[in-house]
Amino acid sequence: MASVVIMPKQGLMMTEGTITSWLKKEGEEVVAGTPLFEMETDKLTITMDAEVSGTLLKIVQPEGSVVPITETIAVIGAPGEDISALLGGAAPAAAPAAAEAPAAVAATPAAAPAVEAAPAAPAALPASASFVIMPKQGLMMTEGTITSWLVKEGETVTAGKPLFEMETDKLTITMDAEVSGTMLKIIKPEGSVVPITEPIAIVGEAGTDVSAFANGVPAAAAAAPAAAPAAAPAAAAVVEAPAAAPVRNPGERIFASPRARLHAEENGVDLAYVPASGPEDLIIDRDVMGYIANKPAVTPLAANVAKAQGIDLAGIAGTGTNGKITTADLPGAAPAAAAAPAAAPAAAPAAAVAAAEAPAQAGRGTRTEKMSGMRKAISKNMLASKSTNAQTNHRMVVDMTAAIALRNQYKALGIKVSYNDIIVRACAKALQDMPIVNASVDGNNIVYHDYVNVGTAVSVPGGLIVPVIKDADIIGLSGIAAKSVELIEKARDGKLTDADYHGGTFTVSSLGMFDLDDFVAIINPPESGILAVGKIAKQPVVVTNAEGEDEIVIKSMCALCLSYDHRIIDGAEAAKFLQKVKNYLQNPVLLI
Repeated sequence: MASVVIMPKQGLMMTEGTITSWLKKEGEEVVAGTPLFEMETDKLTITMDAEVSGTLLKIVQPEGSVVPITETIAVIGAPGEDISALLGGAAPAAAPAAAEAPAAVAATPAAAPAVEAAPAAPAALPASASFVIMPKQGLMMTEGTITSWLVKEGETVTAGKPLFEMETDKLTITMDAEVSGTMLKIIKPEGSVVPITEPIAIVGEAGTDVSAFANGVPAAAAAAPAAAPAAAPAAAAVVEAPAAAPVRNPGERIFASPRARLHAEENGVDLAYVPASGPEDLIIDRDVMGYIANKPAVTPLAANVAKAQGIDLAGIAGTGTNGKITTADLPGAAPAAAAAPAAAPAAAPAAAVAAAEAPAQAGRGTRTEKMSGMRKAISKNMLASKSTNAQTNHRMVVDMTAAIALRNQYKALGIKVSYNDIIVRACAKALQDMPIVNASVDGNNIVYHDYVNVGTAVSVPGGLIVPVIKDADIIGLSGIAAKSVELIEKARDGKLTDADYHGGTFTVSSLGMFDLDDFVAIINPPESGILAVGKIAKQPVVVTNAEGEDEIVIKSMCALCLSYDHRIIDGAEAAKFLQKVKNYLQNPVLLI
């Protein structure tokens, strides 16, 4: 059954995409999980992988075409298949004739024994069905949480209509279906945290048998447990002579799709041991997923020894706790394993004495919980910032007396303006004066931005997010105040969109409300600067009066700390920028 390829939606604000390159030609074979075409949105260029296998029967939209989301761009199916109905405007992935369904269903039981008898390679998903995968929303996203399924198993799915809701480290998104059909199987239930590109559901023709893919694992991997009971009696023999040779020769070049390499890296999989089912010995994502599903539990020491000796652990039965493979289970370890029982009686009394001497923990200890998606993103971004930027900082103390008076004037007029809004406005003006602080590094190039977009760090339960005030240099103080209130409310209600996070050129982080005198902030890549703002506090300050004499007066002072990327911003330029911010705050009439 032929399936249409539609223009995917990459981001909440995307309405259309440009096809920059087709990586397959009409008539060529397409394998699910391998690159199919490249597309360009308003923000980035992406390589899109095929979601089904077959022959590229028709390229509907040629290279250079600007295509609205969910519109058909190509058709994949069997050679010689009639696709006139799909090209004539029928709904994507429309159901085939009813006569075909019984035949497809009836054929499944007959094929099953062959798969169980000798699964030579992972079987492909039936042509009448396709996986729904966890989409990648943003360059830094590695996993998402399914918060709600909007279509239940057995219900109709329509391309372009809402299918499920997901939560990333930054926002909650409603994702639309990319193909039409019936929801055959929900692989990942609500609440599941799923790595990007991993299957979460199966959509296809009603009645299609997808039982072998109930967990998103190919048929060959699903058949392995069924064969386990028969192999159990011979477990001892397997331990003595496991498959010690790797699938590929040492040093042999390994060909794998980008998605397969990403999945392998995230799960610590050595691609040398993964069988390939793609064309010309290409490892695709499905191969990695199948390998992970069958990957045995192993102790860290045994894993290191096996890797060093080139031992494939796939055929080894573990004798450790919960079936884990230990070093005693590895090839050549049999004598040591046989000697172990003899040594055991002597060791037992010593172990008993040690256990008796161990003090009781009295119910106190440690607890471990997984990082949330937001916390993992913060960890990754901050580590990347410290490892890539030549970060240093300058400090300066500013008299906020005039800024406080300005805020009170706005308040008297019924206009809400925060101190942070005034500081953001002062930074926007200073960024106009100092374009280098508003720039960013791209390899060996300096990218200057004509716009000034200031991010404002907002604390939310479980972490920190940085929504961006766009065009802060032209919307004025009242505009900044209004936008700031809107973004903070959306952030705390979890309603920020992808567009609210991106495009920042500078960040302001204020922690004065927590009674913090001053602090150093870490730059938010790819920006080149961030201003840390401490509390406003009354302090004794020495000033020179009109008579030229020094005197001590009480003033409202605030500490500012600029962290900047020394790769493109020199110390003198950073100091000038802080000087300008100070001048604007101490003469706020310049901000109006």
